[in-house]
Amino acid sequence: MNKVRIALIGAGAFGQRHLAYMRREPRCAIAAIADPSLAAANVAKSHSVPHFADYRDMLDSVKPDGAIIASPNSLHAPMGLACAERGVHLLVEKPLADTLAAAQALAAAADRAGIALLVGHHRRYNPIIEKAREIVRGGGIGRLTTVVALWLICKPDGYFDVAWRREPGGGPVLINMIHDIDDLRFICGEIASVQALTSSAIRGFAVEDTAVVALRFADGALGTVNLSDTVPAPWSWELTSGESPVYPRQRESCYLFSGTEGSLAVPKLEMWRYRGEKAWNAPLVKETIDVVAQDPLTLQMRHFCEVIRGEATPRITGSDAARTLATTLAVNDAARSGKAMELKA
Repeated sequence: MNKVRIALIGAGAFGQRHLAYMRREPRCAIAAIADPSLAAANVAKSHSVPHFADYRDMLDSVKPDGAIIASPNSLHAPMGLACAERGVHLLVEKPLADTLAAAQALAAAADRAGIALLVGHHRRYNPIIEKAREIVRGGGIGRLTTVVALWLICKPDGYFDVAWRREPGGGPVLINMIHDIDDLRFICGEIASVQALTSSAIRGFAVEDTAVVALRFADGALGTVNLSDTVPAPWSWELTSGESPVYPRQRESCYLFSGTEGSLAVPKLEMWRYRGEKAWNAPLVKETIDVVAQDPLTLQMRHFCEVIRGEATPRITGSDAARTLATTLAVNDAARSGKAMELKA
């Protein structure tokens, strides 16, 4: 089997995580690393692969089959456009770009070039999220009526020693909630409008530390997202899913999906239904649904290789990720304006 030659653009913490998964994937060969830092040169040396300070020089010299972009958000679009111009398939870390216009321009460029543009919303590969989508979209809880999503966690003080994390755009809405917005879109369908309140009362930074969001889905279902990075709490995907050993797992759920025939708690995958008559004083039955745990980042890397080889179609495209970005940006827009933000179909 010929290996897919994939280059890494941006060798910071996220980039090095991708490198680890590239090394484990038998379909993949690391083609090169592009990053101007001395640290990146040392990383490339440790992996015995070429290092380039300029990503354009790397693309022209190495001519990889694909590239993973794990650079700062503002560089995603120009780096992605350079790859598209050279016919290089892409996996871009989330968010796709720092503005909606840039994200849409990159998605359009990829379409024109005929290349695959995947975006690192890796939870879509998690069997728990896949099962939740199957149940909700398949009518397993009847018609969806309400959704509750919680992202409540405590970031350490040292996290904010990095200046951009104290400024607008560096807060939990764009950095963290974007994952939950993508999860809800993937499981439930499109979000039609957003209303929101945000606060920075706890830390007093220019960026929010807390948000409460109301969502209206295209099919009429309603949802809420409660978010704060200032609280000791077990209700977040990071702490409940067991996806990463970095976080001590809590046996709780952070998403609740309620429908006319039942309700589903995720990631515990607990289904609640009435045994017979549907009435508030009737007995409820709980069923726990089992799935085989798999590492979504491993599955994402495998999928990227399969897409490049023409063996699969992208699970998330540039235009799809741009919709997630638009919905997430609408949260802060709604909070600033005090009005509901309607999202284009």
